[in-house]
Amino acid sequence: MKRSVAFAMSMIVCACAHGADVIRHKIPNSDFPISQAVEIPSGQSLVFLSGAGPDVADKNAPKGSPAVFGDMKTQTTSTLTKIDATLKSLGLSMKDVVKMQAFLVGDPQNGDKIDFDGFMAGYKQFFGTADQPNLPTRSAFKVAGLAVPGWFIEIEVTVVRPETKKK
Repeated sequence: MKRSVAFAMSMIVCACAHGADVIRHKIPNSDFPISQAVEIPSGQSLVFLSGAGPDVADKNAPKGSPAVFGDMKTQTTSTLTKIDATLKSLGLSMKDVVKMQAFLVGDPQNGDKIDFDGFMAGYKQFFGTADQPNLPTRSAFKVAGLAVPGWFIEIEVTVVRPETKKK
């Protein structure tokens, strides 16, 4: 009898865990728009999106120049818009993003420094808003270059597909 009660209790605990939400831990004493940590409960699927970069912003700019894709804010916004569209095509949204890796290139017009303020201006349009308050964990790396000349940014994300959204 004790075994069947214990088994029944463990099944109830498992069932509850499957319905659990992603847990996002804020950075203590900070309003910086990323999570310090994210916990994924059992029963959730992880989806890994390949790196995405910006679309052409100015078709008349010299080929291979950063002007083709715009400044860092323009490129960040374009890249996150593209990621948002990919997520929607998979039945997901930016609210489901739990991890982001951003690869940033310095601007030769600015002493090869990355425009982190421009990156954050684009990022904040998608994360930490009233419509989308869910914050992912995030790493940002300065890299020497990316596959496409003129790109200042490439972003890849990891997304959780809650059991309620499984295909």
